Amino acid sequence: MVKSNALSDNRTLGPEKASTPIMPHAKPRVTIIDTDPGIDDAIGILLALASPAFTIAGITTVAGNIGIETTTRNAGRLLAFAGREDVPVFQGAAAPLSRPGPEPLNLHGEGGIGGVDLPDPIREPEGLNAVEWLAGFLLDQPAGTVDVLALGPLTNIARLVLGQPDAAKRIGRIIAMGGAIHEHGNVGPRSEFNLWADPEAAAAVVASRLPLVLIPLDVTRRVRATRALVETLSASGKPLASMVGSLIESYFESTANRESRPLHDPCVMLFALAPELFRVEELSLSVDIGSVEEAGALTIDGSGTPVQVALGVEGLAALDLLARHLAAS
Repeated sequence: MVKSNALSDNRTLGPEKASTPIMPHAKPRVTIIDTDPGIDDAIGILLALASPAFTIAGITTVAGNIGIETTTRNAGRLLAFAGREDVPVFQGAAAPLSRPGPEPLNLHGEGGIGGVDLPDPIREPEGLNAVEWLAGFLLDQPAGTVDVLALGPLTNIARLVLGQPDAAKRIGRIIAMGGAIHEHGNVGPRSEFNLWADPEAAAAVVASRLPLVLIPLDVTRRVRATRALVETLSASGKPLASMVGSLIESYFESTANRESRPLHDPCVMLFALAPELFRVEELSLSVDIGSVEEAGALTIDGSGTPVQVALGVEGLAALDLLARHLAAS
C-alpha cells in the first residue's frame, strides 16, 4: 500500500492548510491530453493550458459524452479561445472497441460544452488518426518522458496498448479519471461513465501494467465547485479563469442540484500538479466486461492487476490550487 501525506477527503482544512503553493517545475512534463470535451473536460484542459507544469504535445479526442466530431471540434474551440493554435488535435475513436457507443449525454448542454461562447477552431484537426500519432510520437521521445492525461473512455489508449505495445510501453504514466471503488456509480450501482462507456478498453489498459493512476468518483465527488468559486474566478479578470467560471455556471444550470458540482476531470490535472493533496493506495483491480449494468465496474481482486488509485483528497486545497493557476495565467 502506498499513501501520500494528504488528509482524509472529509476533513476540514484549517487556515494553515487552506493554500498549497504553486510549486515551480524545473522542467515541464511533456503531456498528451486524451479527452471527450464535455464541460468538466474543458475545465481540465483550460487548467492544463494555464499551468507552466505541462508542455502539451497534443490533444487526442474520443467519443464519450458526445460524438467524435463534436468532441474534436470542442478541443479546437478551447485551443482557439486560449490562443494555443500551436497545440495539434488528433481525432480518435468514434466508438468503443467492441460494443455500441453510449447515447450522447444532455448533461453538457448545447454543443456538449454548456452552450458557452467559444470561437471556431483556428486549426483543423491533423490528418493522422490519434492512435497513429500517439505511437509515432512516443517512439520519437525518450522512454518514460511523456504523460497521458485521460479524461474520457480509454478507447484510444487501449488501441495503442493492443496494436502498438512497444510504443505504449514508453508512456511515463497515465493518469485517468474513471471508476468507482467504494462510491456508488453514476451509470449503474458500481459503474462510472468513462469505464462503462468502453469496458473492454478499460480492462485492456488496467491489465497492461503500464504505470496507471486512477482518479475515481471516490475523489472527484469531493472536489466540488460552488457559487463562491465561480465568483472568485470571475473576479480575477483573467480570460481562462472567467471562462472556467462560465463553464461551472452552465453546469449548475444543467442540473437540479445548483449549489455545488463535482469537478471530475480537472482532478486529473490537479493530481499531476499536486499529488501530495491526494491519498493513494495500490489496489489489485479487475474490470467487469459483462452485462450493461455492471460493465466497467471495478472489483478489488487478489488476481487482478496492481493499480495506483486515489481514494482521498484535500478538496478545499485542490479548488484553491485550480483557482490560483487559472488566475495566474
